Amino acid sequence: IFLCGRKGEQTEHGREQTHREMMQTVQEMKKRLPSEKRSRSKASTVEALNYALNCVKQVQANSEYYNLLMSSGLEERRNATVCSLEELEGITSEHTPKNTDTFVVVFSLASGKVVYASEQASSVLHCKRKFLESAKFVELLYHQDVSVFYSHTAQPRLPPWNMGTDTAVLFECAQVKSFFCRIRGGKDRDGEMRYSPFRITPYLLKVQGSSAEEEPCCLALAERIISGYEAPRIPMDKRIFSTTHSPGCVFLEVDDRAVPLLGYLPQDLIGTSVLTCLHPDDRLLMLSLHRRILKYAGQPPFEHSPIRFRCQNGDYVTLDSSWSSFINPWSRKVAFIIGRHKVRTGPLNEDVFAARSRAEQPVMCEDVKELQAMIYKLFLQPVHNNGSSGYGSLGSNGSHEHYISVASSSDSNGNLWEDSHREPVRLRVHVKSLMNVGLSGPNEGSFEL
Repeated sequence: IFLCGRKGEQTEHGREQTHREMMQTVQEMKKRLPSEKRSRSKASTVEALNYALNCVKQVQANSEYYNLLMSSGLEERRNATVCSLEELEGITSEHTPKNTDTFVVVFSLASGKVVYASEQASSVLHCKRKFLESAKFVELLYHQDVSVFYSHTAQPRLPPWNMGTDTAVLFECAQVKSFFCRIRGGKDRDGEMRYSPFRITPYLLKVQGSSAEEEPCCLALAERIISGYEAPRIPMDKRIFSTTHSPGCVFLEVDDRAVPLLGYLPQDLIGTSVLTCLHPDDRLLMLSLHRRILKYAGQPPFEHSPIRFRCQNGDYVTLDSSWSSFINPWSRKVAFIIGRHKVRTGPLNEDVFAARSRAEQPVMCEDVKELQAMIYKLFLQPVHNNGSSGYGSLGSNGSHEHYISVASSSDSNGNLWEDSHREPVRLRVHVKSLMNVGLSGPNEGSFEL
C-alpha cells in the first residue's frame, strides 16, 4: 500500500510538472504570435495553438516540397560526370579560353569550399591560388548577390556537365542559363575591397578525391564583364537592350545586354522603381508616355521622346526607346510594359562599373512616389480598343504566342554584344508572378524577347 501511494504521488507530480511546462510553452507562443493574427489586443490560447499548428504544417509542406524537388532530375544527377582533380586541371589547361578574364572554379555543393581553381583565377581575382582553394566560394561574392548565387546553384537546377562531348564547349555560355554576380578582386587605393562583375555559368559534376569518394560539386565558368564603352567597345548599332516593367513602374525583367551598357546587374534593377533611374527632368515624360501606352495598348511598338537613364556609376546615357504592352485577355488591363532601348549617347565616365559616392545613390523621394501612383492609377481602367489579339496581347484562348523582334543575349558567349547572328531566345513569362498588376483568370502567357 505504501509503495502504491508513493507511485501515485510521483505520477501526480509528473502530471503537474508536464502541465506547468505546457502552460509555459503556451505563454511563450502567445508572446510570439504576430499582431495581425490576434482577434484582440491579448492573444488567446486557441489562437496561439492554431498558429503553432499552421507553422508545423508549413514546415512539413516545405520538407515534402524539398524532397520532391530533390527527386526531380535525380537520374541526371546520378549520371553526372565523375572526374579527379588531375583530370580537371588537364581539361582546363588544354582548352585555355581566348578571353583572359575567364576562369574555372569547382566548389563542393555540401560544404561550399573551393576544391579546384584554374590558373587564371588567381590573376583575374588578384589573389593567391592557395587562398582560393581554402575559401568558400560564396565568401568571395558581394553580399547582395549571395541569394542570386544560391538560387542558380541549387543542385536540382544544375545541368550535368558531360565530359564526353567536345570539352571546348566548357568555355561557351550557349547551353546553360547563366547569371551575374560580383566577385572580390583585391583592394583599391583607399584599401576598400573591390568587386568586379562576372557572368557565371554553372554545371553539375562529381569530383573524386583522395579518399575515392565521389563528392557532388558545381563547376562554374566565370567571365568578367567589362564596360561596353571601353575597348573593345560595343558597336553603336549593337548598344541595344530591353526591359519589362509593371503598371506601377517597377522593373520586372532586364535584358542581359543592359549589364555592360548600364553597369547594373539584373538583380540591381528588378523590383526597383523605373523613375528613380531617370534624370529628374525626364521623369514627367513617363506620365505622358504611359498615357500613350494605354491609348495604344496591344498595338505595335511606338517610339517616344529620348530619356536620360542613370548608369551605375552615376552618369547618364541617353536612350531612344520604343514601347509596347501586354494586355491580360480576361481582365482587359495592361499587365506589363515592354521597352526596347538603344543608347544614343554614352556616359561621361565610360567605366559604368565604377563606384559612385553614397551621396549619388538614388532616393525614392515623395515626388517620385506621387508620380508613380499617378501612373499606376492610369492602368486600373480596362482597355477597350481593338488590340485584343494584336501585338503584345494573348489571343482569346490565352495560349497564342506573339513575338517581339528583339534579339536577346541571355545565352550569348563571352562578349554580351556578340550575338547579332543568334536566334531570339524565348522568355517564358509567368504572369502569376507579376505582383500588383491585377490579373485574373488563367495566368500564364509567353512571348519572345
